[in-house]
Amino acid sequence: MITVNFTEFRKNASALFSSVEAGETICVKRHGKEIAEILPIHIENKKLPSWKKKRIKLTVQGEDISKIIIEEREKS
Repeated sequence: MITVNFTEFRKNASALFSSVEAGETICVKRHGKEIAEILPIHIENKKLPSWKKKRIKLTVQGEDISKIIIEEREKS
C-alpha cells in the first residue's frame, strides 16, 4: 500500500492512478488523517468500462468505404 498526503496526490495523480491500474492500493491522508483509499477494480467482480473493452474490427472486401463516399460526393 502506498500512503501519500493530499498535496502529493494532487501533484502526482496520473502516476498514482497508473500504480492503481497495476494493482497497488493508495491511502490518501490530509493533516495526518486517512481520507480516502483507492483500490484497483477486480475484473472478475466488475464489468470493464466501455473504453477498456476489446472491440471488433469490421472488415469488408472490396473498395475502401472512404473512396466510395468521396466518389458519391463528387457525383452530386
